[in-house]
Amino acid sequence: MSLPLVVSTFATIFLAELGDKTQLATVAISGTTKRPLAVFIGSSSALVLASLLGAITGGSLANLIPRDSIQLVASLGFIVIGTRLLWPDDTNENDD
Repeated sequence: MSLPLVVSTFATIFLAELGDKTQLATVAISGTTKRPLAVFIGSSSALVLASLLGAITGGSLANLIPRDSIQLVASLGFIVIGTRLLWPDDTNENDD
C-alpha cells in the first residue's frame, strides 16, 4: 500500500466533504435522534460504499480509456462545475 497515496486521498476527500450536503444531512439527522452513534455508522457506511463504487468504477475505466483522457474529462468537469458556481443561472429565479 502506498502511504502517500492514502494520505493525499484522505486529505482531499476529508476537505471536500467538510460542509457539504452529506455532512449537513448527518447533522440534521443526528439532531433529531438520541442515537448519534447509529447516525455515524449509517453515514460512514454510505460514504464508504459511495467511495468503493467510485474506486471500482475508476479502476475499470482506467482499463478501457487512457488515463490522460480520464484526467482531461475530470478536469473539464471540475471547470464546468466551478464556472457554474461562480456564475449561477438567474433564469430559475421567481419574480413573485
